[in-house]
Amino acid sequence: MAITEEEESLLDHLPKCCTKGGLKTMPFIIVNETLEKVASYGLQPNMVIYLMEVYNLEAVTATSILSMWSALSHGLALFGAFVSDSFLGRFSVVAIGSISSLFGTTILWLTTMVPQLRPSRCDQFDINECNRPTPVQFLVLLFSFGIIAVGAGFVRPCSIAFGADQLDNKENPNNKRIMESYFNWYYATIGMSTLVATTLIVYIQDAFGWQIGFGIPAILVLFSVSAFLLGSPLYIKVSASESLFTGFFQVLVASVRKRNIDLQSVNCENYYHQSPDSEIQALTNSFRCLDKACIIEDPEKDINPDGFTSNPWRLCSVEQVVSLKSLLRVVPMWSSNIMVQLSLNQFSFSTLQTKTMDRHIFSDFEIPAGSFSVFMVITLVLWIALYDRALVPIRARYTGQPGGLSPVLRMGIGLVLSSAAMTLSAITEGIRRSLAIDPQDGPNIASVNMSAMWFVPQYVLLGLADAFNAIGLVEFLYSELPKSMSSFVVAIFTLGMAISGFFGSLIVNVVDSVTSNGGGISWLSSNINKGHLDYYYWLLAFVNVVNFLYFLLICRYNRPDQAVEEKQSQHSTEGA
Repeated sequence: MAITEEEESLLDHLPKCCTKGGLKTMPFIIVNETLEKVASYGLQPNMVIYLMEVYNLEAVTATSILSMWSALSHGLALFGAFVSDSFLGRFSVVAIGSISSLFGTTILWLTTMVPQLRPSRCDQFDINECNRPTPVQFLVLLFSFGIIAVGAGFVRPCSIAFGADQLDNKENPNNKRIMESYFNWYYATIGMSTLVATTLIVYIQDAFGWQIGFGIPAILVLFSVSAFLLGSPLYIKVSASESLFTGFFQVLVASVRKRNIDLQSVNCENYYHQSPDSEIQALTNSFRCLDKACIIEDPEKDINPDGFTSNPWRLCSVEQVVSLKSLLRVVPMWSSNIMVQLSLNQFSFSTLQTKTMDRHIFSDFEIPAGSFSVFMVITLVLWIALYDRALVPIRARYTGQPGGLSPVLRMGIGLVLSSAAMTLSAITEGIRRSLAIDPQDGPNIASVNMSAMWFVPQYVLLGLADAFNAIGLVEFLYSELPKSMSSFVVAIFTLGMAISGFFGSLIVNVVDSVTSNGGGISWLSSNINKGHLDYYYWLLAFVNVVNFLYFLLICRYNRPDQAVEEKQSQHSTEGA
């Protein structure tokens, strides 16, 4: 029986249930990402207490380890994206990452159940006599952190893109609306998973102990892996292609190879290689030394008959060069976000502070010390909703200008709020420390007759700082980078979070070493009543102010390249 053209057209647009991909794959993908987030985020808030009480580590050592763990988790996201784009594809990378997370959380869970994997408890009669973890015990602990970091680095950058692969159908007239809805729901589930992690999981750890508190995240990751692999027959699995990272390295290598070429002799755009599939046709005036990478020396030797380069490590396209230039131009503005991320990652010390305070809301309910970051998350979510649904429409009504505040202005507001949050943290800690009733030596720190609710305002400020600066930075990157680099924005932002983790670990160790020099008591002493966390917060507040001045300097000298805009506008007009 013959099939008419109309029937063939309908077959091309069959319901999703009859083809691979589509909405039916979303439960598997979102459950995978959500449970991974609940598990990993649920382990972090109380981890400093676990390391100090179970592994008998000093506060500085524990905080440094957790900062490096955070940095590694975010830094490996770049590696995960590279492996996905260049070699294995997104499905394989997400699967490997999910299994790695399961392996890591299971090992961490075992440290709570197998006595040989952790040091013995401190002597209750002499708290100064505490056994340190043996090299093997320490290695097992760090190995579990490392494997969990690999899992996070592989899953997080690829999961959202893998989900988009299932729904992206250019032939569907509603494709844009479907993709917007997907991203909204995706981030909504991430927000909810963060709330669950910082409340329910942390509460379970406080109420039922480490074995159950770490066992539940391990079980959640098991469900996460099972859900993702169960949907495997339904997925659209896009093959790996050339990575943007590789293109950057090719531009650098080609520029070095052609370093002796005189750019003054190249006075015609025909000397530059235009790839057939390139969207960018005009070079920028910044970083002119990189222009050498796309100069054609011998057309017959350098260009294949199909118009592509014969050796991409010697001749690159104009689009590749412009992409790298655009990345270099946004680096200064991007770097100003690192201090904000560092301020947001002071949970370890904040947990130690609130643990010594009165955390009761009602007489029979006490907030876990590790759950106070939930106030930051709630502030972030509420502000985004208020800004998007109320303030932006009001501004558009009275000014006649669509959209909200400019990305750069929002970034600046975020930097100011970050400085204010650290200043308030220093003041609050100074008050808390002055009320400490028993500043004795040892890990058992006496309680302070002060409500932990005094810490809520600084979390609110940090939530607003993150909402203004982080979202403003992402929008800035999207507006400044070429459209072909839009998928690279998340990787750049994640790299900033990784660097903030490394820098946070460095500054903690430097402050501890300098302030304890000569036998003095460190500002970051494990007994925070004897240390001076308020001085440490004043230091962070000062660095935040310096960072804001650096931001203002960038705003003054980092101007858009007018030549680029004119050339791109000209090419767009000619193309039309």
